[in-house]
Amino acid sequence: MTVESFEGKTPRIGDGCWVHPSAEVFGDVTLGARCWIGPGARLRGDYGTIVLGACCAVEDNAVIHARPGETCTIGDWVTLGHGCVVHNVKLLGDYAVVGMNAVVSDWAEVGEWAVVAEGAVVRQRAVVPAARIAAGVPARLLDREVDEEYRAAWRGFKQIYVDLCARYAEGYGR
Repeated sequence: MTVESFEGKTPRIGDGCWVHPSAEVFGDVTLGARCWIGPGARLRGDYGTIVLGACCAVEDNAVIHARPGETCTIGDWVTLGHGCVVHNVKLLGDYAVVGMNAVVSDWAEVGEWAVVAEGAVVRQRAVVPAARIAAGVPARLLDREVDEEYRAAWRGFKQIYVDLCARYAEGYGR
């Protein structure tokens, strides 16, 4: 696992987190408890600050970065899909999902339980309200909201990654 200091800033890794050996977490980064950081993920707190809440899943090859002197804030139970880019977002709310290969750009806000669909591009300063789904390039809001059936399914998917933290800690490389 690559967890490194940069210019005197050392990542703070919460209890029960698991960071894959090929992932990079460096600089001013805070991970809440039980976050799962997948292969090839890069959390780059070199000149900005990254704060993840508890129980987040940052899947394979996802990239998180912040602008100089600014903070990229990600809530609790957030899922960042394979290959997505989260750059200097103002806020990704609790339980949000950013799909595979999606981009959420500078100063954007994604509300609680909101979804950024696979391959979507949320432009700078755009807002995806709570419990809404944004898709396309550029991302536009769909005519439906995240309902209780969706939430129930995603609670299960999110729990899988929290459980993987302990499973990987016990069995990875054995």
